[in-house]
Formats: sequence, C-alpha cells, structure tokens
Amino acid sequence: MRELDQLLERWLDRAWRQSPIAQRDAFLRLLDSEDDKLWRWFLGHESPDDAELSALVERIRCLQD
Repeated sequence: MRELDQLLERWLDRAWRQSPIAQRDAFLRLLDSEDDKLWRWFLGHESPDDAELSALVERIRCLQD
C-alpha cells in the first residue's frame, strides 16, 4: 500500500534520527503489524492497545506533508 509506505517514510525522514530509543523500538513494533490494522489505526477507526504504539501512530498522523 503506497499511501501507508509514504506515511511511514515521512516519519523515518523527519523524526527517526532525533527519536528516543523507546520510540524507535515502538516504530519497529509498528512495522510488524498487519497492513489492515495499520490502516484502521492511521485512519482513526481504531487505536492500538499498546500505549506507545498509539502515541506513535498519532505522531505520524500529525506530520505535515
């Protein structure tokens, strides 16, 4: 899914380097999630049960183009 790839690449380009280790670990866990779950999370239909993942999804959603 190209749109999902673009969201995640944007975060990598803009935030990865300055992110704390815990946030980087959360991102790697996020990548292990199924695409259909990621879509529901990023569209705001559902939230991850994991608080760190939920916070990261929100950060990624708020990044400007």
